[in-house]
Amino acid sequence: MAMTWDLTDVPAVAATDLAIAMQALIDNERGLVLMRGLADEDLDTVQAELKRHFHGEPQRALAVFVRFRHLVGVFSARRLKGMMLDRGYGLMAPAIAIAAALRLNAHRGFNPQSFLLSLQEALTANVVALAPQHAATTNDAAPKLAA
Repeated sequence: MAMTWDLTDVPAVAATDLAIAMQALIDNERGLVLMRGLADEDLDTVQAELKRHFHGEPQRALAVFVRFRHLVGVFSARRLKGMMLDRGYGLMAPAIAIAAALRLNAHRGFNPQSFLLSLQEALTANVVALAPQHAATTNDAAPKLAA
């Protein structure tokens, strides 16, 4: 029985599944795909690797492929491309994790603004904001010093 899914809401995939497609391109020395876009050779490489890896699960392979194509496509947005130039490959793992889970319409692709905001949030999630320290007044300092 064939399983179908709606192209206006592509199923989420595991980030590790999406990383397989990126790793296949890196292994073939085509790792700059987020900066320059997908060529036909890149698509062939990704399709072959996904077919090999998800041999018994064609629906899963298709969902990964669609999400990967749109991941590359969303990086054609000026702000995301600039962020990639500033941050480098450290941006790749969070971008893959976001692309694996973010809502995707196969006709329109990822919303670049939503993707950018999610990526910025993921990058700043490990940063602990410190509350501003106010100088102790003389009335507050005296009891502390006496103790």
